Amino acid sequence: MAGLLVNGSVRAAGVTFYTRKGHTVVRVAHSNQPRSNSRGQFVARQRMKHTTALWRALKQAEQHFDSGYGGFCKLASALPAVFTPRTGALATATLLLPGMPVSSGTLPSMRQHLGEADGTPALLTNLKVTEMERHEELRLYMLQQASEGGAPQVRVRCAEVPRSGEGSIGGLTYRVVHQGDCLALTGSLFANDDLGWALVRINGDRCSSQTAVTRCRQWESFATEEALTASAESYGGLTE
Repeated sequence: MAGLLVNGSVRAAGVTFYTRKGHTVVRVAHSNQPRSNSRGQFVARQRMKHTTALWRALKQAEQHFDSGYGGFCKLASALPAVFTPRTGALATATLLLPGMPVSSGTLPSMRQHLGEADGTPALLTNLKVTEMERHEELRLYMLQQASEGGAPQVRVRCAEVPRSGEGSIGGLTYRVVHQGDCLALTGSLFANDDLGWALVRINGDRCSSQTAVTRCRQWESFATEEALTASAESYGGLTE
């Protein structure tokens, strides 16, 4: 069949081709097979749906991922799977998950957790200011489990952190202190169960790899067997 051009766009349009008795035959492809939706496939699709939504939320603030969206997805694959319906307000829900990736880079990472410093709620780290590189900055990420249109939504802000004294983010203030040789941020904002936190080291194009710490537990009701079943039913149910 001279002059025939068959490429990927034709295949994507639902056209198939084959050779019969030396001649190329092109025809429209028809399939009556329903889309497979096994439990494993459904969980994977829901995980990717939520991962993409979290990435969009993170884009509200400055992004620091060496390998971009692909790198974020790879790290987020270790997060708990959450299940939302196909339609309705909850279809677009995003949940603040413990361990959500916030940055990925080559600077040394720091350990951080929520606790207290001198009786005040705090974000505690093992970072020593003397270990920081010249021109290195610290950036604090605040992840808020908010509500919008009747559905939970993650909102992300970030702000530069001073090496000492007082700082602020989203209108909330904190103090930079030292617990022994290590840096800590203190203030009542670190007792808020609807907030998550990550402190990131940044030096030019380089950053540390950090994940969010939070006491938020709203995600748990979206990770149950009941939530999976209800979500799957909204998509037509699971197949064997």
